Amino acid sequence: MLLKAEKINYKYRGDNYILKDIDLSVESNEIVGVVAPSGFGKTTLAKILAGYIKPDKGKVILEGYENKNTNYNPVQLIFQHPEKSVNPKWKMKKTLNEAYKPDDKMIEAMGIKKEWLNRWPSELSGGELQRFCVLRALSKETKFLIADEMTTMLDAITQAQIWNVVIDYCKENEIGLIVISHDKDLVYNICDRVINLEKRISYDNIKEERVNII
Repeated sequence: MLLKAEKINYKYRGDNYILKDIDLSVESNEIVGVVAPSGFGKTTLAKILAGYIKPDKGKVILEGYENKNTNYNPVQLIFQHPEKSVNPKWKMKKTLNEAYKPDDKMIEAMGIKKEWLNRWPSELSGGELQRFCVLRALSKETKFLIADEMTTMLDAITQAQIWNVVIDYCKENEIGLIVISHDKDLVYNICDRVINLEKRISYDNIKEERVNII
């Protein structure tokens, strides 16, 4: 399966394009980093890939996908701020089960405590909320996962736990993973290749040879 963006253009006002003729492709079971300084459209590109917004020009194609569930988006996007991604009027159990019902093994692996399920979002910390947002996106129907600064706001231990679960799950289920981050060490250590939006360069085989990706 292949997620492709072809000649993506997007502007917020006038002729000031934040994205201009961007091409990108990610295969199933591939981990691809997307980097650039702030203001170069990383989050905008993520929203376009996940279908939150439409490009002014260009298109996004999901090759080899049979849409069996029209109510589920096979390209899932996890945002940096989990408090903006949950319904404050829903308890966490309803939020977690919105798309599918994770099994106890996955709930435990993500470090979610059973008593959290009956709490409101306002009763949990940012790190606790993000665990729910990540697990919610790991449905069997997810084919590509976009992590937009997914663990930036979290402590090192929580970051490591979440990334270990996500990477293992994506590899086991052949899910393509797009990592958007300013963390150079994270991108270097987990990605197969990296795309720099500012320099329009794709760095391949970065695990074999350290390169200045940011």
